[in-house]
Amino acid sequence: MGQSSVYLKTLLFTLTIPGTVAVGIPQLLARWRPHPRLPINPRTGRIAGTLSLVFGFLLYVQTAFQFGSEGGGTPSPADEPDELVTGGLYSYSRNPMYIGVLLIVLGQALRQRSTSILWWGVGVWIGFHNRIIGFEEPHLLEKHGDVYEQYRERVPRWIPRFNFET
Repeated sequence: MGQSSVYLKTLLFTLTIPGTVAVGIPQLLARWRPHPRLPINPRTGRIAGTLSLVFGFLLYVQTAFQFGSEGGGTPSPADEPDELVTGGLYSYSRNPMYIGVLLIVLGQALRQRSTSILWWGVGVWIGFHNRIIGFEEPHLLEKHGDVYEQYRERVPRWIPRFNFET
């Protein structure tokens, strides 16, 4: 029952917080401020937006699942993993879950060619960035000490570094 309750809490958190940030508010913005439109072809916007939405959704789901399976916690700050999650996608970026949410917002901006949603996405990224620097990184350093410090030195905050050397 323990593992299934972690995933149920993850689902509830996801519907409430990321669901509101990544889907609810962008949908309201699309209705409230439909113009001006991004200067892209509607078909191109639909295709690029759909790819961004799908990739962002899969990225979020994978990383949220990883929080439960590897760390025994949820994405909620009130129920965070006990263990520092550093494997899988977290070995390329320290914040792939946030990247997934941002890709969902970007996908909607592109699909609807909405400057309002795009600006919302910029604001969301700034908020995420400030939360990470101001709260999450100091908290993780205090909680995990040298293990987090070594991880932080090895893995970039946002943009993944891929080493293709063999």
